[in-house]
Amino acid sequence: MTRLTGSALRLTVYIGENDTWHHKPLYAEIVHRAHAAGLAGASVFRGVEGFGASSLIHTSRLLSLSEDLPVAVVIVDTESRVREFLPQLDELVTEGLVTLEDCEVIRYVGRDGNQDIADTKGKKSL
Repeated sequence: MTRLTGSALRLTVYIGENDTWHHKPLYAEIVHRAHAAGLAGASVFRGVEGFGASSLIHTSRLLSLSEDLPVAVVIVDTESRVREFLPQLDELVTEGLVTLEDCEVIRYVGRDGNQDIADTKGKKSL
C-alpha cells in the first residue's frame, strides 16, 4: 500500500491539448512515464479557456479556437521523486510551462495491487 502524507512537491505541466509525442497526446505520455517512474499519482485537467506564450486565447466558447484547449498535468510526490522525474520532462516538453510548488499532503492511500476491488463484505469500495 502506498502512503504519502506530509511535505510534498506538486509538479504542474501546462501544455496544449493538441501537443503530441510520437503521434500520441503529450499529456498521456507524461502520465504513462510518471506511472512507470513509480510516482504517487498524476491527473490531467482540460481547461475551458486560456492563453500562453503566443497570447492567442483558446476557448471552448468559440468553435474556431476550441481545437487546442489548455491542459494541465498535475503530479504530486515527495520532492526527491519529483525532481528525479524532471529530466524526462526536459525530453518531452518543448513548448509549455512547468511549475513546482511545495504542498502538504493530508492523506493519500493507494490500493494494494493484490487486493480485489471488493472489500471483505462483497461491497465495492470507492
